[in-house]
Amino acid sequence: MATITLKKLGQAAIGTSVSTLYTVPASTKAIAKSIDICNTATSGTTIRLFLVPNGGTAGTTNAMLYDMSLPANSMLSWTGAQILDTAGDTIQVQAGATGCTITASGVQET
Repeated sequence: MATITLKKLGQAAIGTSVSTLYTVPASTKAIAKSIDICNTATSGTTIRLFLVPNGGTAGTTNAMLYDMSLPANSMLSWTGAQILDTAGDTIQVQAGATGCTITASGVQET
């Protein structure tokens, strides 16, 4: 029988280069249920969020958010269900400027 575990998939500062927030472990599937991005900077920026298949590269073909505007001192909240069903699938993120943080939560099935 599968085990379902509630999980913080990741929490980090977002840089101006694409970085990996979460990687699906071996023998596991995951569902991203909520993603919150906070801009604490005094100027706006853009956000890119990617759901990248194992062995893939972040780009427009796997973008969930692409150049989404995030005003100064504001927050973007997403809820839904995005399935990452292969070990090695990743959630990757990039900002147009520093000053943002991301928190992703969901479930893992093993």
